This record gives sequence, C-alpha cells and structure tokens, in this order.
Amino acid sequence: MNYHHTDDIQCQPQNPMDLFYSGHTVKICAPMVRYSKLAFRALVRKYGCDLCYTPMIVAADFVKSVKARDSEFTTNQGDQPLIVQFAAKEAQVLADAALLVCPFANGIDLNCGCPQRWAMAEGIGACLINRPELVSDMVRQIRNQVNNPRFSVSIKIRIHEDITRTVDLCRKAEAAGVSWITVHGRAIEERHQPVHYDAIRTIKESMSIPVVANGDIKSLKEAENIHQVTGADGVMAARGLLANPAMFEGYDETPLTCVQDWVDIALEHGTPFTCFHHHLMYMMERITSKQEKRVFNVLSSTSAVLDYLRDHYGV
Repeated sequence: MNYHHTDDIQCQPQNPMDLFYSGHTVKICAPMVRYSKLAFRALVRKYGCDLCYTPMIVAADFVKSVKARDSEFTTNQGDQPLIVQFAAKEAQVLADAALLVCPFANGIDLNCGCPQRWAMAEGIGACLINRPELVSDMVRQIRNQVNNPRFSVSIKIRIHEDITRTVDLCRKAEAAGVSWITVHGRAIEERHQPVHYDAIRTIKESMSIPVVANGDIKSLKEAENIHQVTGADGVMAARGLLANPAMFEGYDETPLTCVQDWVDIALEHGTPFTCFHHHLMYMMERITSKQEKRVFNVLSSTSAVLDYLRDHYGV
C-alpha cells in the first residue's frame, strides 16, 4: 500500500470520536470519487476541515489485490484524523479491509449511500439501507476483529421514504457498536431534490451517538444553519468543498491564497494533470468569467496552467 512515512504513522493514537465531544460542530470533507485524495485532503485541512474521508474503495478488490491497495490508498503523517470509506456486502471482507488499514488510519466508514446503478446491482452502496441486519453484522465483525478501541466504525446512509425504517436501521447499527452515522438527507431515487433536513433531525433525536448531516452544504453559514435545524454533531460537505476548499474558514469563494496552496500541494504530491486541472476548474468556477473559463478549461499541460495563473492572477 502506498503509505508515505509508514514507520511514523503506524501508531496513530488519535480517536476521531474526540472531535464530536470537543464542543464544536465537526467539519468534514466527504468521500468523493476521484477527488478526496491525499493532496486535496491536505488542502482542506489547511482551511478548517476537522476530519477527512478517502474516496469510496471497493473492499473486495482492496483485500484481493496489492495493485488496488497501492492505487486506492495513500496517506502520510499529516493526514489525520482520516477515515477510509469502503463499499462492501460481506462482513468478513469488510473486516479484512479494516484490518489492513487499521495501522494507518483512524477509522473506517461503510458506504450505505451510493445510489449509482452499478453499485446497487453489485449489492453495495445504498441498497444496504434495506439490509439493517447485515449492516449491524458488518459493524459487529469489525468491532470484534480490530483490536483497537480508538478505531472508529461509522456508516454513511441515505434515508427511506418511511423515516421509521431509517431510524430502525440506525438504532440497530448503534446497538452493534457503530461510532457515528452520517445521513445524506435524500432517498435513493432523489438526486437534485431539496434535502430533508427534518429527517436528519428525527434521526438525531432518536440516537445517543453522534449524527452528521450531509447534503447541499455550500457555505459556512449554511453549515451553521443546518447544524441548528438538525441538531447534528457534524456537517459533511462534498461539492461545496470542491467549489471552495476554504469554505469551512468562512470564505464565500475560493481565495487566491487557496489556489496557490493547491498548486503547491498538488505539485509536491505529483498529482496527475487531469486531477490537478479539474480541481482548479471547480475552485475557479465563481471567480472567472465565461470567456476565461473557455480558455482555462481547455489548457492541456501543467506548465500552461501555471503560466495562465501567473499571468492572470499573479499566482
């Protein structure tokens, strides 16, 4: 596996649960396919992010293949507290994956929220919200096999049309020993409909463990409002952080210092050009004109991007 400074990070004492009892709303970077990788996690941590997730990793591939482990999971000493998110449908496979990352991360999260057709067809992701016994068994197996009480086991879910079913799922997971639950306040078939913050509140009121609110959080002000409305212990952002990695520090749009930081971090980490460029396209969405976007978005090399940023923004 691609661990930098492996010897230094094999004894991580940090317990992510401590964040939830710190008295402030925990600010979290969501698991995002292709995007929430090490370099981007380093960036958002500089701007007020308390906890970061890896992109979703398919546990079965991760356990079977050294190549998958090397390409899917990279971390270093500054990359904590860190949660590794897995998609799985078998308890032992998930426990095996947890044992592999346990020395290098602070917890794992089971994806019970991915609504993509391929995931549902595989029996992973959001279809797990309809299998509460299996989810509970998965949590229990990790608790039994990972010999580290400070290692967290969380789940990220979507909601049912009938919220009592979601509450039942959450209570069963809590009884099995889950550390916290992140709730994306939409049902499986909902994409761009408004988030049901009232449902997140109902779940929070039914649990004694921390609950994290997720869905359409685009600014620090919105994060604070959603905390008030739901009573959630944490807020998790995805696209809001892509568009503005400094969002949790209270910036309304990406400041140029953040653009500069991304350039420095991405180059230092050897980030592939496409990923480096895509992040900048997201970050500069609100601060560039249509005409500028037309030019910037088709640049095809790191040097062309660096020249453009220097000439137009002094970065």
